[in-house]
Amino acid sequence: MVRTIPFSQRSQTGRPRRSKSMLLPIPRAVANELALQVHLALAALRRGGTGDDARALLHAHVLAQSIAEAGYGVLEPEQVRAADAALIACFERGNTGGGWQLDEAGFEAVAQLVNVYDRQLQGAPLWALTEASERLERMGAGETSQQALRKSA
Repeated sequence: MVRTIPFSQRSQTGRPRRSKSMLLPIPRAVANELALQVHLALAALRRGGTGDDARALLHAHVLAQSIAEAGYGVLEPEQVRAADAALIACFERGNTGGGWQLDEAGFEAVAQLVNVYDRQLQGAPLWALTEASERLERMGAGETSQQALRKSA
């Protein structure tokens, strides 16, 4: 008699199975609201915005990378480098009194990343967005990846 393979209730990473709601994208209205905030921040930094606008784009940048690493959306290394450089330049200008603004090339680089993030919000499952958000929160709290690994173990 052939025996079946016993499947664990937990995945290989030690996480419990995800509920159905975690496997679905977030509601379109919520995705649109989140995307609108990022698009408004991008538009503001085109003409001269605030540090809050720059931080919103930085958060979207980190979230987009995390979501892409989870398999939802594609960010080319060159896209990431260009957006990194644009945001770093924006923060340097803003923190030294030069104004919170993206130059035209920086705007285009960050706009490409924002478009990927927008699509991710529309299609990535809630679990990918949640994990990316938790990762951003840990980064903001100064938690190292080593500390995060210890917590998940």
